Amino acid sequence: MTDSSPSLTRLLQHADNRLRLFDMGRRVSKLSVDTFARIEQNEIPYPTPFLHHAWIGFLIWSPAQKEQCLIWFLKFPLDEQGYLIQAARDDMVNRLLQNALSNQGEQPVGDALKDNPFAFTPDQEKMATFHALATRTTGSAASQYYEEVQQYISGQRPDDYWQNLGFQGIADFTARLDKSDNEASLCRAITRLPEPPLQIIARLLEHAQPSHELGRALAHRLNVLLSQEQPIPELVAALIRGLSNCRSQTLTREEVQKVLQHPCAKEPEVIAAISSRCTECLQYPDILMLFLEQLASGKAGQTGFSRIITDLMFSPVMRALIMQAFRHPERSEALSQAIGEMFGSTFSTPGSGVAH
Repeated sequence: MTDSSPSLTRLLQHADNRLRLFDMGRRVSKLSVDTFARIEQNEIPYPTPFLHHAWIGFLIWSPAQKEQCLIWFLKFPLDEQGYLIQAARDDMVNRLLQNALSNQGEQPVGDALKDNPFAFTPDQEKMATFHALATRTTGSAASQYYEEVQQYISGQRPDDYWQNLGFQGIADFTARLDKSDNEASLCRAITRLPEPPLQIIARLLEHAQPSHELGRALAHRLNVLLSQEQPIPELVAALIRGLSNCRSQTLTREEVQKVLQHPCAKEPEVIAAISSRCTECLQYPDILMLFLEQLASGKAGQTGFSRIITDLMFSPVMRALIMQAFRHPERSEALSQAIGEMFGSTFSTPGSGVAH
C-alpha cells in the first residue's frame, strides 16, 4: 500500500474523535484498531471470515458528544487466503475522500455509505447487540427496556411477562452480564424460562462469554430438551449458539458431541449452528467425523452439505482437517456419496486427491 492510498483507520481516527471496531460476522466481538490496520496493510489475513467476507461495524464518536455516534456496517471481500482485497478497501477510502471534498470539511463522512456496494444491514440480533456494546463503549446509558428485563430475569415479573419485553433490553442485559447481579440471576432463571424468551436469550449469549456456571445452566436445559422424544430444533440450535462462546470450551465440546450423537443433528438449523458457531469443536477429529456424517445424511441435503463444507474450508486449518476426514477409511456410504457429489469420484479410495 502506498502513501497515496491512506488507510481507512487513519482517515477515520483523529484527535477529535474515538474509533472502535466490531467483527459482525459469525458473532459480534471486538476487533482492535491495530489488528484492522495490519489487515488493511495485508500483513495478516482477516481472523474470523464469514461467507468469504470481513463483516465490520464501525463506531465513531466524540467524547464531547458521546450520544451522537456515527455507525457504519461494511463488508469487505476476502481472497482465497483470507486477505483483504485491496481494490474494495481503496474504493471505500476514495468514497470517503470524495465525500470530504464535496462537503468542504463539513460532516466529511456523513454520506459516505450512500449507495455503497460494501454497506450492509445486520440482522436484528446483531444490530441490537452492537447497540448494546456501543452504549457500553461510549459510557452512555442502556435502553429504556433494560431495567424491565432485569426485573423479569430476577423473577420480579411473572414468567409469561416476556411478551412485554423490548428486544433491545434483552440485548442490553446479555451485554451486561458483569453488571449488578445479572449473570447470577440468569443462571437461576434458565431452568424456568419459557421457550420463546429462552431461545432469544440463548442466541444473544453467543455474543457474550458465558461463565462456566451459566454454561452449565444452559447445558442442563439442553440435556432436558434432548431427552424429549422430539426436541424443538430451533431451541436446540439456540442453546448450542449460547454455549458456543462459553469460557469453558471443554463444556461446549461435550454438549456439541451430545447433540451430534442425537437424531436432531440432522435438522438444518442444528447442523448450521454447529458449523457456523462451533468451529473450535470441529477441530477435534472425532467430533468432526460425527459432524460430517450427520451433515451428509441430514435434512439439509446435498446443497446444504456443499455450502457448509465450502464455508468451513475457507479456513486453512479446517480445510486440512476436513480433507483428512474425507479420506477416513471407515466413512459411511452416505458421506462418500456426498463427497463424490461435491468433488467428483476421486475420493472413492483412501488417500486419493480432489479433482480439479
